[in-house]
Amino acid sequence: MQLSVQNLNQLTDIACAAALEAGALIASYSQCELKVQHKKGGDSLASQVVTEVDELSQAIVLRHLEPTLATYDLALLSEEQVDDGSRHAKDYFWCIDPLDGTLPFTQRIPGYSVSIALVSGKGVPVIGVIYDPVKKVLYRATQGQGAFRNGQPWSTLAADSERAQQALRFYCDCTFDSHPDRAQLVQQMEMLATEQGYAELLLEVGGGGVLNACWVLENSPACYFKKPKLKSGGGSLWDFAATACLFQEAGAPASDFSGGVLDLNRSGSSFMNHCGVLYATSSELSAAVQQI
Repeated sequence: MQLSVQNLNQLTDIACAAALEAGALIASYSQCELKVQHKKGGDSLASQVVTEVDELSQAIVLRHLEPTLATYDLALLSEEQVDDGSRHAKDYFWCIDPLDGTLPFTQRIPGYSVSIALVSGKGVPVIGVIYDPVKKVLYRATQGQGAFRNGQPWSTLAADSERAQQALRFYCDCTFDSHPDRAQLVQQMEMLATEQGYAELLLEVGGGGVLNACWVLENSPACYFKKPKLKSGGGSLWDFAATACLFQEAGAPASDFSGGVLDLNRSGSSFMNHCGVLYATSSELSAAVQQI
């Protein structure tokens, strides 16, 4: 079933309603004592932590989205459910992270969000909706219709002509400070900033993958990346699908770490460690980061 522009707009509206309601629920728990549990995930703490709020948020999102599965013949992939493989049998699937950034959420620091995407069977993101319940910002993107921030058309790419007066920002996940290659990566980032003519390097550590990508667009020139690795992890499909659509519609590059198309319907696994990810505010910056 090929979705029309009208279909996509209707589904985007539904996803926005789901994200806003789930975000309100998350905000209501933001200062509560939480029971933190651990689940099977990647090799980082951030991918293993889960709370009751993840489940409650997912229930809200699914209440909005499940009626669309039969109406539009869609599949569903959500972080807190087992991947049943139906995404490979349908033309489109919902790709949901009901609470991205659970670790910063449990630490009561900003960087968590609701992320909802609609992805084609070929791995192309056609809808991206993200809600930041701390700053109350709703990001929305629909294929071919541009990116929006709190309902306003969002043109994010700032002029890059005065680098000597600009800081180059690198956004890093909340577990970056414990990364085994942290010192080497920081040195490489500093060298890149110098070689590209920027005044300084600013490291921004602490958010989940979804808002780190959004903050790249908020604070040009900037970048967020995860290099390929052998161990399972490196984020999952639901960490990158919605922001990939947002970047696509904002005119900024979102790719795997080699500059190739993001594999957003990977078979056999939902993890992205095999290819890594790279979000940047310009193609030139993306190409430079690929050399790290």
